[in-house]
Amino acid sequence: MDDVLGDFRKEQFTAEGKTRDIYRQGSGPAVIVIAEMPGITPNVVAFARRVVAQGCTAVLPHLFGEPGAPASVSATLKSLGPACVSREFSVWALKKTSPVTVWLRALAAHEHDRCGGPGVGAVGMCFTGGFALAMMVDDTVVAPVLSQPSLPFPISKKHKADIGISDTDLAKVKVRVAQGACVLGLRFTHDPFCFPARFETLRRELGDGFIAVELDSSPGNPHGHPKNAHSVLTEHLDDRVGTPTRAALDQVLAFFAERLGLP
Repeated sequence: MDDVLGDFRKEQFTAEGKTRDIYRQGSGPAVIVIAEMPGITPNVVAFARRVVAQGCTAVLPHLFGEPGAPASVSATLKSLGPACVSREFSVWALKKTSPVTVWLRALAAHEHDRCGGPGVGAVGMCFTGGFALAMMVDDTVVAPVLSQPSLPFPISKKHKADIGISDTDLAKVKVRVAQGACVLGLRFTHDPFCFPARFETLRRELGDGFIAVELDSSPGNPHGHPKNAHSVLTEHLDDRVGTPTRAALDQVLAFFAERLGLP
């Protein structure tokens, strides 16, 4: 596990009375890479390395799990239990922003001051997928990516359509979009946690400011995506050139390049 993050700098960041470890690598504008369950897995780190190769500073906050440990069912359950009862994550509530995003916004502002550039990128995945949307409340975040946003958990029809943000914060995001900001969203079409209704809500609320990338995972799809395909950028990434997931990854990196002013 130490080898997975061995070339990343481990630091600490404190905001809102909370100190957390962060892992950093690279130079150039910052991209906050917010790991999915069960935490900063080797595949999350591999994605962060692609961000670094793009010419950015990848910043990985440790929110849960054991950094560097591989993904597994047991590891996910071990991380998920405490997160579901934590007051920092809005797992079940409708139209509520997860409080941890306030800390993440402070981290983004700090990294912008440190790294420069026109702003900061942010990508959330699964459990954290919607966090990048809430971080747009601050002008600092100029390249938000929502990869299979899964909160609130889809326990009802309303939950499946909810985008995990308060009405007040959504109003601020819509102002940003009207001023030219864009949001990139990724999901597999038959994702068991990120339903079509959630992307429909994003389309309705953000209009042309929401760029949706939906990958076919229907039974018998020509790409070989499993029916339960979920993690576009990590666990279910087929990195071969020409595959839909590689195209989605390349689109994310191009989005960062455009919005963060990279060559």
